Amino acid sequence: MGKRVLIVGGVAGGASAAARIRRLDADASITILERGEHVSFSNCSLPYYLSRTVEDKDELVLMTPEGFKNSYDIEVRVNSEVCGIDRTLKKIRIKDRVSGREYEESYDELVLSPGSYPIRPNSIEGVTLPHVFTVRNVKDIETLDQYISREEVRRVVVIGGGFIGLEVAENLKSAGKQVAVAEAANQIMAPFDYDMSQILQKELYDQGVELAVGDGVKAITEDKVILNSGRELPCDAVVLSIGVLPETELAKQAGLETGETGAIKVAPDYRTSDPHIYAVGDAIEVYQRLTHKPIKLPLAGPALRQARAAADAMYGMPSRNNGVIGSCAVRLFRLNAAATGLNERTAKANNIPCDFVYTIAMDKVGLMPGSSPMHFKLVFEVPTGRILGAQAIGKGSVDKRIDVIATLIAMNGTLEDLKDLELCYSPVFGTARDVVNLAALVALNVLHGVVKQVPVSNVRELVESKACIIDVRSRDEFEMGHLIGAVNIPLGELRQRISEIPHDRPVFLHCRTSQRSYNAAMALKGRGFDNVLNISGSFLGISYYEYFTDMTTGREKILTEYNFL
Repeated sequence: MGKRVLIVGGVAGGASAAARIRRLDADASITILERGEHVSFSNCSLPYYLSRTVEDKDELVLMTPEGFKNSYDIEVRVNSEVCGIDRTLKKIRIKDRVSGREYEESYDELVLSPGSYPIRPNSIEGVTLPHVFTVRNVKDIETLDQYISREEVRRVVVIGGGFIGLEVAENLKSAGKQVAVAEAANQIMAPFDYDMSQILQKELYDQGVELAVGDGVKAITEDKVILNSGRELPCDAVVLSIGVLPETELAKQAGLETGETGAIKVAPDYRTSDPHIYAVGDAIEVYQRLTHKPIKLPLAGPALRQARAAADAMYGMPSRNNGVIGSCAVRLFRLNAAATGLNERTAKANNIPCDFVYTIAMDKVGLMPGSSPMHFKLVFEVPTGRILGAQAIGKGSVDKRIDVIATLIAMNGTLEDLKDLELCYSPVFGTARDVVNLAALVALNVLHGVVKQVPVSNVRELVESKACIIDVRSRDEFEMGHLIGAVNIPLGELRQRISEIPHDRPVFLHCRTSQRSYNAAMALKGRGFDNVLNISGSFLGISYYEYFTDMTTGREKILTEYNFL
């Protein structure tokens, strides 16, 4: 007779653990207990039902209880809420949410995969009104969809500018709704640094999504969302997407240990403080391998790996636990965005000595259809050059580039490793020197002091202080739009006009994407100029960085015209 294994929660972690246990033990008695109506559904795909990118809500359900039974001989009980754990007797108490009946089940091994739940803060007045929704499961998205499908529901406010919030906003906009997003932080998308998030905020603005950042929600009424500043966002429906918290109540009631983040504390093999109880997924605390600190990471990929490792441990098979780095991706209208590891802000907050480069390069050979610029930010440790993280935004394959960086981080790779990395090349897929290779070369120049740089976030201060800024683009490019006060000395004229460049003050150079200005900086350095700095991201990066705040605050512009070409 095999083990009697009970699994609490039947989405990513729970379903994966059950399937792995069955492969390891043909005789095990396995039961999944799921509180909701569905098991093994694609929660990351939920927002796409609103726009009918996913045409049928039934497609969101990946496996039915009948499918589990027929394919894996695994019993699945939906609408079954686990109310308590008796660790001494190794029993759990279950409530049938349809009939109300309560009963007990015994276990040899127990796996907790309860997930997380959307935050619905009591501090926000009106948060429980009937037109306020959260998105956690298939039933939630079906209820939201039915509500917004009513003809009188035209305006929707999404509270929260993270992954789910922005995906909901995009799909509601695609469904023809007027959409506003309110974010309490000073930027959307926390995995991205402020400078990179401005590109995404511009995209929302361009697509007609009203965006309020740096302004938390004070109250919700029947027809508006009131922000802390007093600003009002009219609405017929509200979607709360402030974040999630781990489902730990069951574990706490059972006396299982929780960690400093408040999530369930687990050993490297995902055992809890009880050797016969394992925990995986959103509810647990994991180890961040770059900061060496415990964190919460509600992502499906890590949950699947944790589930496999827990199942293996149950049968005496050791697994390596390297911790997590956190890799993510999102599509936002015309842009794709991805990130991995630490951003600049997080690295500095953890006192890791670091620097970064921001490059803009074509994602494929320029003459190929669909070729477009890719914004790429690479964060590295000083002085080792160890890669800490990266962020990529563009219309092309940002996920491919970030996957490369994630792999290098897992291997403790450095800028030298990235520089020499041999990647696939075809004009329709990329360039002979890929975006990631170029970023490594630029970063090595910065690391070794070959060139000095200044970020786009400092340019406004430079313009306002009337610093010496030289634009090395062509005359035509300069006339289409330039920084106020900048002097145009095209790269081809630089050596003939070198007498116009001062020796006694810092000289800041830029072009369109920083490549011509890098060549200009090296030429001036060769002529004895020792205080020359290249503006990272250059005019294209400056335009993206300044645009959203200019448009939404009406502040004075530091350039004559933006240029996004």
